Amino acid sequence: MAKLQKSIDKRNALIKATIELVNNNGFHATPMSKIAKMANVSPATIYLYFENKQDLVNKTYVEVKAEYTKYAFENFDPNMPVEAGFELIWNRIADFKLKECENAMFLAQCDNTPMIDDLSRQEGIKHLQPLLDLWSRGKKEGIIKPLSDYLLYAYAINPLSFLMIIQKRGDFQLDERHLEEAYQSAWSSIKVCK
Repeated sequence: MAKLQKSIDKRNALIKATIELVNNNGFHATPMSKIAKMANVSPATIYLYFENKQDLVNKTYVEVKAEYTKYAFENFDPNMPVEAGFELIWNRIADFKLKECENAMFLAQCDNTPMIDDLSRQEGIKHLQPLLDLWSRGKKEGIIKPLSDYLLYAYAINPLSFLMIIQKRGDFQLDERHLEEAYQSAWSSIKVCK
């Protein structure tokens, strides 16, 4: 049992080191040797858990995306009214991005790199299914604009990444009023105007 825990700890240390180094240096300036050193394991140990750097990054992406969406949908009930469901999910996503900044920044980097393969991206999208289903229902009910889910995500969710980054840099401090204004802007951008 202790051996299994030690193995889990090593793998988790590699994931954590990958996130930190990618956030600070980018994908290409994060060699396996630096990841191993930060995780306090030998470089050969990485290959017990991951085939190569691409595999390490892709698996890290999928794991972090799973944590993100688990948090986002924790209190969500698919039978909620569309607006209430979106508000709950949006606020949970905002909360995750501000509290789990390192993980959220890693996901933002992954959104903008060819390093993540298509299979991993598709797996990441599957984790968003409750939000996509909510939007689909909203479109059918005439509440959500009949736009591509990618456009809805770009207008309603992606601005949170920008706000998280400028807050982390110290350029702007989000308070409750700002978050409410950001939510209202997100909702306004995707709801059908009557």
